[in-house]
Amino acid sequence: MNRHAADGIHVSVRTSLGQFKLDLDLQLPGRGVTAFFGHSGSGKTTALRCIAGLHRAEGHIRIGEQVWQDADHFVPVHQRALAYVFQEASLFAHMTAQQNIEYGYRRIPAAERKIEIDQAVDWLGIGQMLSRTPDKLSGGERQRVAIARALLTSPRILLMDEPLSALDHNSKREIMPYLEELHDALDIPVLYVTHSPDEVAHLADQLVLMEDGRVLANGPLAETMTRLDLPIRTEEDAGVVLDSIITERIEQWHLVRCEFTGGSMLARDPGLPIGHRIRLRVLARDISLALEPVTGTSIQNIMPATIEELGEDKHPALMLVRIRIGTSPLLVRLTRLSANSLQLEPGKTVWAQVKSVAIIE
Repeated sequence: MNRHAADGIHVSVRTSLGQFKLDLDLQLPGRGVTAFFGHSGSGKTTALRCIAGLHRAEGHIRIGEQVWQDADHFVPVHQRALAYVFQEASLFAHMTAQQNIEYGYRRIPAAERKIEIDQAVDWLGIGQMLSRTPDKLSGGERQRVAIARALLTSPRILLMDEPLSALDHNSKREIMPYLEELHDALDIPVLYVTHSPDEVAHLADQLVLMEDGRVLANGPLAETMTRLDLPIRTEEDAGVVLDSIITERIEQWHLVRCEFTGGSMLARDPGLPIGHRIRLRVLARDISLALEPVTGTSIQNIMPATIEELGEDKHPALMLVRIRIGTSPLLVRLTRLSANSLQLEPGKTVWAQVKSVAIIE
Protein backbone atom coordinates (compact mmCIF):
# COMPACT_ATOMS: atom_id res chain seq x y z
CA MET A 1 0.00 0.00 0.00
CA ASN A 2 1.33 3.43 -0.84
CA ARG A 3 1.77 6.23 1.66
CA HIS A 4 -1.09 8.24 0.19
CA ALA A 5 -3.50 5.37 0.72
CA ALA A 6 -2.34 4.83 4.29
CA ASP A 7 -2.98 8.48 5.18
CA GLY A 8 -6.69 8.23 4.42
CA ILE A 9 -9.24 10.90 3.56
CA HIS A 10 -10.70 13.66 5.70
CA VAL A 11 -13.77 15.58 4.55
CA SER A 12 -15.43 18.25 6.67
CA VAL A 13 -17.73 20.46 4.57
CA ARG A 14 -20.97 22.39 4.87
CA THR A 15 -23.12 23.91 2.15
CA SER A 16 -26.68 24.95 1.35
CA LEU A 17 -28.59 24.45 -1.89
CA GLY A 18 -31.90 26.24 -1.46
CA GLN A 19 -33.54 24.62 1.56
CA PHE A 20 -31.25 21.57 1.40
CA LYS A 21 -28.28 21.62 3.76
CA LEU A 22 -25.27 19.30 3.64
CA ASP A 23 -23.12 18.84 6.72
CA LEU A 24 -20.32 16.25 6.49
CA ASP A 25 -17.48 15.36 8.82
CA LEU A 26 -15.89 12.11 7.62
CA GLN A 27 -12.67 10.21 8.13
CA LEU A 28 -12.43 7.57 5.37
CA PRO A 29 -9.92 4.81 4.59
CA GLY A 30 -7.25 5.41 1.96
CA ARG A 31 -7.95 2.16 0.12
CA GLY A 32 -10.96 0.06 -0.81
CA VAL A 33 -14.52 1.04 -1.71
CA THR A 34 -16.49 3.43 0.48
CA ALA A 35 -20.19 3.37 -0.47
CA PHE A 36 -22.28 6.49 0.10
CA PHE A 37 -25.71 4.91 0.59
CA GLY A 38 -29.14 6.41 1.16
CA HIS A 39 -32.45 7.30 -0.43
CA SER A 40 -32.75 9.80 -3.27
CA GLY A 41 -32.22 13.32 -1.97
CA SER A 42 -30.09 12.25 1.01
CA GLY A 43 -27.09 14.24 -0.23
CA LYS A 44 -24.87 11.47 -1.65
CA THR A 45 -24.17 13.11 -5.02
CA THR A 46 -23.79 16.57 -3.46
CA ALA A 47 -21.16 15.12 -1.12
CA LEU A 48 -19.25 13.65 -4.07
CA ARG A 49 -19.45 16.92 -6.03
CA CYS A 50 -18.06 18.84 -3.04
CA ILE A 51 -15.13 16.42 -2.75
CA ALA A 52 -14.47 16.78 -6.47
CA GLY A 53 -14.59 20.58 -6.30
CA LEU A 54 -17.57 20.71 -8.70
CA HIS A 55 -19.55 22.41 -5.95
CA ARG A 56 -17.78 24.90 -3.72
CA ALA A 57 -18.60 24.24 -0.10
CA GLU A 58 -17.21 25.69 3.11
CA GLY A 59 -14.76 23.48 4.97
CA HIS A 60 -11.73 21.23 4.69
CA ILE A 61 -10.84 18.36 2.31
CA ARG A 62 -7.62 16.36 2.55
CA ILE A 63 -6.67 13.37 0.38
CA GLY A 64 -3.62 11.67 1.84
CA GLU A 65 -1.21 14.47 2.67
CA GLN A 66 -2.64 16.80 -0.01
CA VAL A 67 -5.01 19.53 1.16
CA TRP A 68 -7.51 20.27 -1.60
CA GLN A 69 -9.46 22.83 0.36
CA ASP A 70 -9.26 24.71 3.64
CA ALA A 71 -9.89 28.22 4.94
CA ASP A 72 -6.95 29.62 2.97
CA HIS A 73 -7.16 28.01 -0.46
CA PHE A 74 -9.31 26.00 -2.87
CA VAL A 75 -7.78 23.68 -5.48
CA PRO A 76 -9.94 23.82 -8.65
CA VAL A 77 -11.37 20.58 -9.94
CA HIS A 78 -9.02 20.36 -12.94
CA GLN A 79 -6.02 20.45 -10.59
CA ARG A 80 -7.29 17.70 -8.28
CA ALA A 81 -5.82 14.26 -8.96
CA LEU A 82 -9.20 12.58 -9.26
CA ALA A 83 -11.31 10.72 -11.79
CA TYR A 84 -15.09 11.00 -11.85
CA VAL A 85 -17.40 8.40 -13.40
CA PHE A 86 -20.95 9.67 -13.93
CA GLN A 87 -24.24 7.82 -14.43
CA GLU A 88 -23.89 8.23 -18.18
CA ALA A 89 -20.68 7.08 -19.86
CA SER A 90 -20.31 10.33 -21.88
CA LEU A 91 -17.73 8.92 -24.26
CA PHE A 92 -16.48 10.94 -27.23
CA ALA A 93 -18.83 9.76 -29.98
CA HIS A 94 -16.37 10.36 -32.84
CA MET A 95 -13.61 8.30 -31.20
CA THR A 96 -13.15 4.55 -30.92
CA ALA A 97 -13.00 2.92 -27.49
CA GLN A 98 -9.20 2.79 -27.87
CA GLN A 99 -9.00 6.51 -28.62
CA ASN A 100 -11.34 7.29 -25.71
CA ILE A 101 -9.23 5.47 -23.14
CA GLU A 102 -6.00 6.98 -24.53
CA TYR A 103 -7.40 10.51 -24.28
CA GLY A 104 -6.58 11.05 -20.61
CA TYR A 105 -3.61 8.67 -20.55
CA ARG A 106 -1.62 10.72 -23.05
CA ARG A 107 -2.10 13.88 -20.99
CA ILE A 108 -0.37 12.36 -17.97
CA PRO A 109 3.45 12.64 -17.94
CA ALA A 110 4.99 9.18 -18.34
CA ALA A 111 6.71 9.38 -14.94
CA GLU A 112 3.34 9.99 -13.22
CA ARG A 113 1.43 7.14 -14.85
CA LYS A 114 0.43 4.56 -12.22
CA ILE A 115 -1.88 2.47 -14.43
CA GLU A 116 -1.02 1.27 -17.91
CA ILE A 117 -3.42 0.79 -20.81
CA ASP A 118 -2.99 -3.00 -20.85
CA GLN A 119 -3.83 -3.16 -17.13
CA ALA A 120 -7.06 -1.17 -17.50
CA VAL A 121 -8.08 -3.13 -20.61
CA ASP A 122 -7.51 -6.40 -18.77
CA TRP A 123 -9.29 -5.35 -15.55
CA LEU A 124 -12.38 -4.22 -17.45
CA GLY A 125 -12.39 -6.85 -20.18
CA ILE A 126 -12.63 -4.40 -23.07
CA GLY A 127 -9.95 -5.83 -25.35
CA GLN A 128 -12.44 -7.08 -27.95
CA MET A 129 -14.19 -3.73 -28.31
CA LEU A 130 -11.31 -1.26 -28.67
CA SER A 131 -11.89 -0.67 -32.39
CA ARG A 132 -15.59 0.08 -31.96
CA THR A 133 -17.19 3.50 -31.60
CA PRO A 134 -19.59 4.16 -28.68
CA ASP A 135 -22.72 3.67 -30.81
CA LYS A 136 -21.57 0.08 -31.43
CA LEU A 137 -21.27 -0.70 -27.70
CA SER A 138 -23.91 -1.81 -25.21
CA GLY A 139 -24.65 0.34 -22.17
CA GLY A 140 -22.52 -1.86 -19.94
CA GLU A 141 -19.65 -1.85 -22.45
CA ARG A 142 -19.74 1.94 -22.72
CA GLN A 143 -19.56 2.28 -18.95
CA ARG A 144 -16.62 -0.13 -18.74
CA VAL A 145 -14.77 1.97 -21.34
CA ALA A 146 -15.62 5.12 -19.37
CA ILE A 147 -14.19 3.59 -16.19
CA ALA A 148 -11.01 2.55 -18.04
CA ARG A 149 -10.67 6.09 -19.41
CA ALA A 150 -11.01 7.49 -15.88
CA LEU A 151 -8.44 5.10 -14.40
CA LEU A 152 -5.88 5.88 -17.08
CA THR A 153 -5.57 9.43 -15.79
CA SER A 154 -3.79 7.76 -12.80
CA PRO A 155 -5.99 9.47 -10.21
CA ARG A 156 -5.31 9.73 -6.49
CA ILE A 157 -8.97 8.90 -5.89
CA LEU A 158 -11.83 7.51 -8.02
CA LEU A 159 -15.32 8.97 -7.59
CA MET A 160 -18.27 6.99 -8.99
CA ASP A 161 -21.75 8.51 -8.98
CA GLU A 162 -24.32 5.72 -9.40
CA PRO A 163 -22.42 4.26 -12.37
CA LEU A 164 -24.93 1.43 -12.86
CA SER A 165 -28.19 3.35 -12.45
CA ALA A 166 -28.64 4.01 -16.18
CA LEU A 167 -28.11 0.33 -17.09
CA ASP A 168 -30.71 -2.40 -17.50
CA HIS A 169 -30.62 -5.52 -15.33
CA ASN A 170 -28.58 -7.60 -17.78
CA SER A 171 -26.01 -4.83 -18.24
CA LYS A 172 -25.63 -4.48 -14.47
CA ARG A 173 -24.98 -8.22 -14.15
CA GLU A 174 -22.46 -7.98 -16.99
CA ILE A 175 -20.43 -5.16 -15.46
CA MET A 176 -20.47 -6.23 -11.78
CA PRO A 177 -17.66 -8.83 -12.05
CA TYR A 178 -15.39 -6.17 -13.56
CA LEU A 179 -16.13 -3.76 -10.72
CA GLU A 180 -15.31 -6.54 -8.26
CA GLU A 181 -12.02 -7.09 -10.09
CA LEU A 182 -11.23 -3.38 -9.69
CA HIS A 183 -12.07 -3.62 -6.00
CA ASP A 184 -9.24 -6.10 -5.52
CA ALA A 185 -6.78 -4.54 -7.98
CA LEU A 186 -6.82 -0.82 -7.19
CA ASP A 187 -4.50 0.72 -4.63
CA ILE A 188 -6.49 3.94 -4.46
CA PRO A 189 -9.70 4.80 -2.58
CA VAL A 190 -13.00 4.58 -4.44
CA LEU A 191 -15.97 6.66 -3.29
CA TYR A 192 -19.09 5.01 -4.72
CA VAL A 193 -22.54 6.60 -4.60
CA THR A 194 -25.49 4.22 -4.78
CA HIS A 195 -29.01 3.58 -3.53
CA SER A 196 -28.75 -0.14 -4.35
CA PRO A 197 -28.26 -2.55 -1.40
CA ASP A 198 -27.05 -5.15 -3.89
CA GLU A 199 -24.20 -2.92 -5.12
CA VAL A 200 -23.23 -2.21 -1.51
CA ALA A 201 -23.16 -5.95 -0.76
CA HIS A 202 -20.98 -6.68 -3.80
CA LEU A 203 -18.48 -3.86 -3.54
CA ALA A 204 -18.35 -1.88 -0.30
CA ASP A 205 -15.72 -2.17 2.42
CA GLN A 206 -16.87 0.97 4.23
CA LEU A 207 -20.44 2.27 4.46
CA VAL A 208 -21.47 5.91 4.82
CA LEU A 209 -25.22 5.98 5.49
CA MET A 210 -26.77 9.35 4.64
CA GLU A 211 -30.12 10.97 5.32
CA ASP A 212 -31.26 14.59 4.79
CA GLY A 213 -27.75 15.86 4.11
CA ARG A 214 -26.13 14.37 7.18
CA VAL A 215 -24.22 11.22 8.03
CA LEU A 216 -26.17 8.70 10.12
CA ALA A 217 -23.28 6.23 10.25
CA ASN A 218 -19.77 5.69 8.90
CA GLY A 219 -17.85 2.49 9.45
CA PRO A 220 -16.79 -0.95 8.18
CA LEU A 221 -19.57 -2.65 6.23
CA ALA A 222 -20.39 -5.57 8.55
CA GLU A 223 -20.26 -3.47 11.71
CA THR A 224 -22.48 -0.75 10.25
CA MET A 225 -25.03 -3.15 8.74
CA THR A 226 -25.62 -4.74 12.15
CA ARG A 227 -26.06 -1.56 14.17
CA LEU A 228 -29.40 -1.56 15.97
CA ASP A 229 -29.73 2.24 16.05
CA LEU A 230 -29.97 2.65 12.26
CA PRO A 231 -33.07 2.49 10.02
CA ILE A 232 -31.55 -0.18 7.72
CA ARG A 233 -31.94 -2.72 10.53
CA THR A 234 -35.71 -2.93 9.97
CA GLU A 235 -35.56 -3.67 6.24
CA GLU A 236 -36.93 -7.04 5.13
CA ASP A 237 -33.51 -8.09 3.81
CA ALA A 238 -31.56 -6.78 6.81
CA GLY A 239 -28.47 -8.82 7.51
CA VAL A 240 -24.73 -8.81 7.08
CA VAL A 241 -22.08 -9.37 4.42
CA LEU A 242 -19.02 -11.36 5.49
CA ASP A 243 -15.71 -11.51 3.64
CA SER A 244 -14.61 -15.14 3.52
CA ILE A 245 -12.29 -17.63 1.81
CA ILE A 246 -13.20 -20.99 0.29
CA THR A 247 -11.17 -23.53 2.29
CA GLU A 248 -12.78 -26.88 1.45
CA ARG A 249 -14.84 -28.45 -1.33
CA ILE A 250 -17.31 -31.22 -0.43
CA GLU A 251 -17.88 -32.62 -3.90
CA GLN A 252 -20.41 -35.31 -2.93
CA TRP A 253 -22.90 -32.66 -1.78
CA HIS A 254 -21.83 -29.82 -4.10
CA LEU A 255 -20.92 -27.63 -1.12
CA VAL A 256 -17.94 -25.54 -0.06
CA ARG A 257 -16.74 -24.48 3.35
CA CYS A 258 -16.17 -20.75 3.66
CA GLU A 259 -14.06 -19.41 6.51
CA PHE A 260 -14.56 -15.91 7.86
CA THR A 261 -13.04 -14.15 10.84
CA GLY A 262 -14.24 -16.21 13.78
CA GLY A 263 -15.92 -19.16 12.10
CA SER A 264 -16.97 -20.98 8.95
CA MET A 265 -20.14 -21.88 7.06
CA LEU A 266 -21.19 -24.29 4.34
CA ALA A 267 -22.61 -22.84 1.12
CA ARG A 268 -23.43 -24.17 -2.32
CA ASP A 269 -20.42 -24.72 -4.54
CA PRO A 270 -19.95 -21.77 -6.93
CA GLY A 271 -17.22 -23.58 -8.86
CA LEU A 272 -14.43 -21.29 -7.63
CA PRO A 273 -11.02 -22.63 -6.54
CA ILE A 274 -9.88 -23.29 -2.99
CA GLY A 275 -8.40 -20.10 -1.58
CA HIS A 276 -10.70 -17.83 -3.59
CA ARG A 277 -12.08 -14.84 -1.67
CA ILE A 278 -15.86 -14.49 -1.72
CA ARG A 279 -18.59 -12.61 0.10
CA LEU A 280 -21.37 -14.29 2.05
CA ARG A 281 -24.74 -12.67 2.65
CA VAL A 282 -26.49 -13.84 5.82
CA LEU A 283 -29.97 -12.41 6.42
CA ALA A 284 -31.33 -11.77 9.90
CA ARG A 285 -34.46 -13.81 9.14
CA ASP A 286 -32.31 -16.86 8.30
CA ILE A 287 -30.75 -17.26 11.75
CA SER A 288 -32.31 -18.89 14.81
CA LEU A 289 -30.86 -19.13 18.33
CA ALA A 290 -30.65 -21.97 20.85
CA LEU A 291 -29.21 -22.31 24.34
CA GLU A 292 -27.56 -25.66 23.53
CA PRO A 293 -26.12 -27.16 20.32
CA VAL A 294 -28.97 -28.86 18.48
CA THR A 295 -28.74 -32.31 16.88
CA GLY A 296 -31.13 -34.05 14.52
CA THR A 297 -31.74 -30.92 12.44
CA SER A 298 -31.44 -30.06 8.76
CA ILE A 299 -29.41 -26.96 9.63
CA GLN A 300 -25.69 -27.58 9.11
CA ASN A 301 -24.27 -24.18 10.11
CA ILE A 302 -24.41 -24.18 13.92
CA MET A 303 -21.88 -22.05 15.81
CA PRO A 304 -21.42 -20.63 19.32
CA ALA A 305 -22.09 -16.91 19.57
CA THR A 306 -22.32 -14.15 22.14
CA ILE A 307 -25.30 -11.81 22.52
CA GLU A 308 -24.17 -8.19 22.20
CA GLU A 309 -27.34 -6.13 22.02
CA LEU A 310 -31.12 -6.39 21.73
CA GLY A 311 -33.19 -3.84 19.84
CA GLU A 312 -36.60 -2.92 18.47
CA ASP A 313 -37.92 -4.11 15.12
CA LYS A 314 -40.61 -2.60 12.90
CA HIS A 315 -43.42 -4.79 14.32
CA PRO A 316 -43.95 -5.04 18.11
CA ALA A 317 -44.05 -8.86 17.92
CA LEU A 318 -40.47 -8.93 16.63
CA MET A 319 -37.08 -7.85 17.85
CA LEU A 320 -33.52 -7.76 16.55
CA VAL A 321 -30.50 -9.25 18.25
CA ARG A 322 -26.89 -8.44 17.41
CA ILE A 323 -24.61 -11.41 18.02
CA ARG A 324 -20.92 -11.98 17.45
CA ILE A 325 -19.27 -15.18 16.21
CA GLY A 326 -15.60 -14.76 16.97
CA THR A 327 -15.01 -11.18 15.85
CA SER A 328 -17.72 -11.17 13.16
CA PRO A 329 -21.09 -9.51 13.90
CA LEU A 330 -24.42 -10.94 12.69
CA LEU A 331 -28.00 -9.76 12.99
CA VAL A 332 -30.85 -12.04 14.10
CA ARG A 333 -34.60 -11.40 13.74
CA LEU A 334 -36.87 -13.32 16.10
CA THR A 335 -40.08 -12.92 18.07
CA ARG A 336 -40.19 -11.22 21.43
CA LEU A 337 -41.72 -14.43 22.77
CA SER A 338 -38.64 -16.40 21.68
CA ALA A 339 -36.25 -13.83 23.16
CA ASN A 340 -38.16 -13.93 26.44
CA SER A 341 -38.25 -17.75 26.51
CA LEU A 342 -34.49 -17.92 25.97
CA GLN A 343 -33.92 -15.09 28.48
CA LEU A 344 -31.61 -13.37 26.06
CA GLU A 345 -29.37 -10.61 27.41
CA PRO A 346 -26.03 -9.03 26.48
CA GLY A 347 -23.09 -11.28 27.27
CA LYS A 348 -25.06 -14.53 27.13
CA THR A 349 -23.63 -17.42 25.10
CA VAL A 350 -26.00 -19.00 22.58
CA TRP A 351 -25.82 -21.24 19.52
CA ALA A 352 -26.55 -19.57 16.19
CA GLN A 353 -28.24 -21.77 13.60
CA VAL A 354 -27.82 -20.31 10.12
CA LYS A 355 -30.47 -21.74 7.79
CA SER A 356 -29.29 -20.21 4.54
CA VAL A 357 -26.06 -18.66 3.30
CA ALA A 358 -25.88 -16.90 -0.08
CA ILE A 359 -22.64 -16.41 -1.97
CA ILE A 360 -22.73 -12.99 -3.57
CA GLU A 361 -22.08 -13.42 -7.29
